[in-house]
Amino acid sequence: MPAMGSGNGASASRRLWVAGGTGFLGSQLVRFLRSGGHDVTAVSRSGGAVDDAEVRAVDVLDSAAVAKSARGAEGALLCTGLVSRDPNDSEAMHRAHVVGTRAALQGLRDAGVRRVVVASTSGTLAISENSDFIATEDSPGPQELALRFPYYRTKLYAEREALEANTSSFEVIVVNPSLLLGPGDLRESSTGDIRRYLEREIPAAPAGGIAFVDVRDVALGMWQAFERGQAGQRYLLNAKNMTVRAFFQRLERMTGVPAPRAQLPASRSLSLGAHALMSTFLEKMGGAMPVDAVSVEMGQLFWYCSSEKAERSLGFAPRDPGETLRDTVDDLISRGAAHPRPGLGLAKAAQKALDALRARSLG
Repeated sequence: MPAMGSGNGASASRRLWVAGGTGFLGSQLVRFLRSGGHDVTAVSRSGGAVDDAEVRAVDVLDSAAVAKSARGAEGALLCTGLVSRDPNDSEAMHRAHVVGTRAALQGLRDAGVRRVVVASTSGTLAISENSDFIATEDSPGPQELALRFPYYRTKLYAEREALEANTSSFEVIVVNPSLLLGPGDLRESSTGDIRRYLEREIPAAPAGGIAFVDVRDVALGMWQAFERGQAGQRYLLNAKNMTVRAFFQRLERMTGVPAPRAQLPASRSLSLGAHALMSTFLEKMGGAMPVDAVSVEMGQLFWYCSSEKAERSLGFAPRDPGETLRDTVDDLISRGAAHPRPGLGLAKAAQKALDALRARSLG
């Protein structure tokens, strides 16, 4: 299918099918496409609505239901998924990502859809223990690191399913956004760490680096990939790479909520040891650690990536990251999803744990 239009919603109206229509990315995508005059059939497993647009109840695991709902669509955009850091959700994520992608693509092919954009994650390319590494689409996949985390492992396999489904008559393109931020994350699928920051539930700054992008820009980027992307290709979508410490300092300047003063050691084993000690201190105080060990481990890694290919080939142009952070914070507070705390939070427990860890290592 040749590229058409400007990629900014001004092109000729299309009949489009969107899966995951009530999710963080999917709902933004539905709004964007409808604002551009497109005829959108939106589906999700439970159904619902986005503003005044109906979202039909269709499970992408059901190929026949997908085919029925997508018949007559010129193209499809697939942004379903299950975001979890809990290892106990491994099987559910495998079904949602791997089996779900395979079944959805089969249904779309049966419906006669010719072109599909699948939303994956930058984590299939951009996980490193090296702060100097910035992933591109040509980087070797971080399989050893990705396999540690069920979410990224299953996304990696789902991405392979998508690219292997690409043919001359059924074109598949993959976009790989970094961490999605911005307004409208009603399920806290991506913005939970900012909520925890505002409520002083993060006791210490991890030693790694973060990459993030505005969900509204990714919605546009998916459409640009549909219009201009090359079949069988991946496109990283990212706005900013920065250390987690710098990210917290930026939030501190923006919100007045102090950043964690304690810094986790760079070592994976020492950082997990510090987390275990913090958990012990909090349990003795009658509390519980709000940050799990998986999140600590992820925070020690670097997730840096480049969207240069998408900028060059698709016209992707992310907004200023400061606007994204401000809109994320404002949305969380205005919806009552976050309640900023100016107090000490977990700082004392964190510092005690780190001091104990240092004493133990010196001893």
